[in-house]
Amino acid sequence: MSAGHVRLLCVAGESQFSPFVEFTREQWARLSQSTPLKLTDADVRALAGLGDPIDLAEVDTIYRPLSRLLQLYVAGTRALHQTTQGFLGDSTSRTPFVIGVAGSVAVGKSSTSRVLREMMRRWPQTPHVELVTTDGFLYPNAELERRGLMSRKGFPESYDRRALLRFVQEVKSGAPEVAAPVYSHLTYDIVPGEQIVVRRPDVLIIEGLNVLQPARAGKDASLAVSDFFDFSIYVDARPSDVKRWYIERFLQLRRTAFSTPGAYFARYADLDDDAARAVAGTIWDSINAPNLIENVAPTRGRATLVLQKSGDHSMRKMRLRKL
Repeated sequence: MSAGHVRLLCVAGESQFSPFVEFTREQWARLSQSTPLKLTDADVRALAGLGDPIDLAEVDTIYRPLSRLLQLYVAGTRALHQTTQGFLGDSTSRTPFVIGVAGSVAVGKSSTSRVLREMMRRWPQTPHVELVTTDGFLYPNAELERRGLMSRKGFPESYDRRALLRFVQEVKSGAPEVAAPVYSHLTYDIVPGEQIVVRRPDVLIIEGLNVLQPARAGKDASLAVSDFFDFSIYVDARPSDVKRWYIERFLQLRRTAFSTPGAYFARYADLDDDAARAVAGTIWDSINAPNLIENVAPTRGRATLVLQKSGDHSMRKMRLRKL
């Protein structure tokens, strides 16, 4: 890369060096010139999340080069596996390439994960791509109530971290089948008896608020979920923008999912706009903002790639960790 192509990041008042290189949107878009685009408008509309209006132009500019970059990482990992096998005389088959996607509530990490899954499936080297969200590893509501954690849902302690770590360990150990629980955003709870079964995919994407958390102090300090990632992405935005997106999404849900029979948040379906904004703002300020500040945002520097969004949801800067 030429010095004029990217900008080295530095911290004001500290070293001029940084483990990241920074791309503007325009610089990043140039990387897609030799990368085929295989999604259509209809594909993108089906993948965009509520309140996260990704369009084909965004996919072309941001996700097309990202899918190519990830293919290079996958190929490099496979080549290293083959070389290491030859050196060690080991016949163990390769394990899935695991990508972690982190970021705040309402920042758009789910849409990012779904688009990447579909784009990577279209590459001949990685036809089998699975996506698992860490919501399934939240404790059931009854257990959260027992532990006094319902008001801290989404905080690290509200997850069954041992089960999540065990799941990722088994995937990276090459287990033929590994199951994950299923979470319903309608009932706001784990779905009893339902599972997602992962069967040795080429790529596994794990999306969640806290997937880049370091290991906890104490007896479980030896491993963290992120230790098993081959690549990680942090979807970033200004907290003020994310709060606005959260409130906008809440208003949309009030008119849709909240009105569905059995919805956990049905009590909010009949609120007028002002009351709904007030409720959503309170939830954000009391739960999501503290979790973002205390737990989620501090993991940003652990990511391989940071995607920084503008107030209109478009990506404006990309920061890639140097190899």
